[in-house]
Amino acid sequence: MAGSILAFLTPERRAVVEPRVTSLASEAWRRFRRHRLALFGGVVLATLAAVLVVGPLIYRTPMNEIDFKAKLRGPTLAHPLGTDDLGQDLLARILYGGRISLAVGLVAMLIALTLGVLIGATAGYAGGFVDHLLMRITDLCLSLPQLPLLLLIIYLFRDFVRRAFGPEAGIFFLIVAVIGGLRWMRVARLVRAQFLSLREQDFVQAARGLGAPARRQIVRHILPNAFGPVIVAASLDVAAAIIAESTLSFLGLGFPPDIPTWGRILFDAKDTLDHAPHWAIFPGTAIFLTVLSINYVGDGLRDALDPRRVLPS
Repeated sequence: MAGSILAFLTPERRAVVEPRVTSLASEAWRRFRRHRLALFGGVVLATLAAVLVVGPLIYRTPMNEIDFKAKLRGPTLAHPLGTDDLGQDLLARILYGGRISLAVGLVAMLIALTLGVLIGATAGYAGGFVDHLLMRITDLCLSLPQLPLLLLIIYLFRDFVRRAFGPEAGIFFLIVAVIGGLRWMRVARLVRAQFLSLREQDFVQAARGLGAPARRQIVRHILPNAFGPVIVAASLDVAAAIIAESTLSFLGLGFPPDIPTWGRILFDAKDTLDHAPHWAIFPGTAIFLTVLSINYVGDGLRDALDPRRVLPS
């Protein structure tokens, strides 16, 4: 009967009467695109990533080419972003260093996400003594001053990892491992809270009643429903990891001078701010735009993945 009635309606009235069926992904995208700052951040972030990937293939000026005659020059046609105190092209160095800065943020985030999900899922699902023990360890790690601890670990182990893995791979491995290893606690607490709530839901109880093993309950039923806040936290951890790497490099404990991350370029430019401000302005602007864009995208993901938030059609 309903189908016969809908057949006589105009397309406009039929669209009002018929229920609109959407997938979770399309609904999340609809919510995300309503967040204009998140869309702006996504566009800026995608543009920066494209420039960092494609830029060195187009702009082929060597990043370590020294020209003392052109040192500390402002932006020119030959050097669009100017040069540093050795006459090295800043655009080439920023393009190369941006890849490393973003790689540090992404890899450190993956490490923190992996540790946080494993610890939070174990604590939330097991409960009891296991939950109490893991959360006390998490609280202990949260109480530690992260920046002094980060500086101490880098200072103590950087020579060892350089000898073991090489100067470039060693310092990269150490920095991402330490940053990621000190940022898993918030993810663990989020995952634990989600697991404590979801494990008592009817669909999980039904899976348990049908004899589903614990691994299947976690992987197929609980974890996918707990990933909304985790994705938001992970997106913000990328920005925090980039800031942490920039801080390390600015304090002289990050990458060596021949690996020009954005933080390292800022560290090298700190003594020339009065007569060569371009040396610090451009990498500082790159860090600012990247971190701001990631934060806006994280805010948009929070709204898009929150099932309790109702947006007008």
